[in-house]
Amino acid sequence: MEALEQKILSEGTVLDGGILKVGSFLNQQLDVDFLIKMGEEVKRIYEGERITKILTIEASGIAVAVAVASVMHKNVVFAKKNKTSNLSGELFSAKVHSFTHGTDYTVTVPKDYLSKDDRVLIIDDFLANGNALNGLIDIVNQAGAKVVGCTCAVEKGFQGGGDELRKAGYRVESLAVIEKMSAECIEFRR
Repeated sequence: MEALEQKILSEGTVLDGGILKVGSFLNQQLDVDFLIKMGEEVKRIYEGERITKILTIEASGIAVAVAVASVMHKNVVFAKKNKTSNLSGELFSAKVHSFTHGTDYTVTVPKDYLSKDDRVLIIDDFLANGNALNGLIDIVNQAGAKVVGCTCAVEKGFQGGGDELRKAGYRVESLAVIEKMSAECIEFRR
């Protein structure tokens, strides 16, 4: 998505450790109109697919998932990173390592929210090594549902997670794929 690439170039900042800061529009402060444009692009990409649910992981993935869901008119389910007192009943769970936070989480989704009849589109804000998506794929598989595809706003292609998922047979459609990234330059995959 060329508009997203331009927004990354104009508003993004590359930090030490391979972190891309896009908090001005995607993570901390949300450019809602732009998020809706991203949602419309995802809808276009998956036109003709019979998607029944959108699955994401808290917290930053929720904004992108809700934007997609609003234009597709689907429900969003999000995997929680921490068990809270309002989670009850049986849960699907998977262990996920966060590249950004450098920690492991056990993410959970109540079994009531996914079924074998669901056709799930997985959405997240970033794709680096693929750990979050692999955890969400595991949860979809536990439910006996089908993964229709995985879409991330920004894929750091140089980290290989998206390419590994593609090799495993999953449809991965990131809106912007960064091939090289430094404080001086960001190059996108063509």
